[in-house]
Amino acid sequence: MDVYLMRHGEALSAEEDERRPLSPAGRAAIERVAWRAATARLQPRMIYHSGILRAEQTAEILARHLGVAGRVQPRPGLEPDDDVRTVAQWVLEQAGQDDECIVLVGHLPFLDRLTSLLVVGDLRAQLISFQPGALVKLLPRHPGSTFQVGWMLAPGVV
Repeated sequence: MDVYLMRHGEALSAEEDERRPLSPAGRAAIERVAWRAATARLQPRMIYHSGILRAEQTAEILARHLGVAGRVQPRPGLEPDDDVRTVAQWVLEQAGQDDECIVLVGHLPFLDRLTSLLVVGDLRAQLISFQPGALVKLLPRHPGSTFQVGWMLAPGVV
C-alpha cells in the first residue's frame, strides 16, 4: 500500500482568525497540488486529517480534485506534537493489508518525524522538510517494513 503524506496549506495567523483556516494563498497552493495529484490518478481509499481546521480544509480540497469527497475523516494522532510511533505502527499494519493507498494530512513537526521514522527508522533524521501544501508519496519496500520516497509535489513547482 502506498502512503501519501501532505502538509496543510498556508494558514491565516491566529491574530487574523484564531481558528487558523487556510489563507487565500494557501487555498490556491492546495488547489494546484491537488490538481496535479489528480492527473497522476491518485485514488486513495481514505484521506485522514488531524481534525484541525486547516488540515481538514486541505483534505477536502484534495478529495474534491481526486473525486473522493466522501472519503475524508479525522484521525487521532495526527496533530503537530503527537507521538509519531503510534501512527507509524498503524501505517505499517495498513501497508500489509491491501494494495490501496491512504493520505494523511497533517502538520509540522509531526510529518517530518513520521516520514523519517517510516523511511530510515529514526524520527530525528529530518529526511524531508515539508513546506506548506507539499504532498509526498511513500512506497513500501516490503510489507510491514520501511518505505522509500517515491516523489514529492510542492506548490512552488506545480
